[in-house]
Amino acid sequence: MTLSFAIKKRIEDLLLCNGLNVNMLATKSGLNESTIRSILKGKCNAPNMQTIYYICIGFGITLADFYNSKIFNPNNLDDN
Repeated sequence: MTLSFAIKKRIEDLLLCNGLNVNMLATKSGLNESTIRSILKGKCNAPNMQTIYYICIGFGITLADFYNSKIFNPNNLDDN
């Protein structure tokens, strides 16, 4: 799986675990809803670190918490 797909999956999992929808996350993170939707729809192939940082703020977690998931294990990722 690609890194961008892993990021998408992680956001989806966190949305589900926190009982949030995209609009709620956008409000909490201070991002446009369209920015988050573009990541989730795969239109944004490489979300930048600042965007991920604000998404983490919306979830009330650190960047370390965001990336502390089996989904980011190098054995699960490819460079395609």
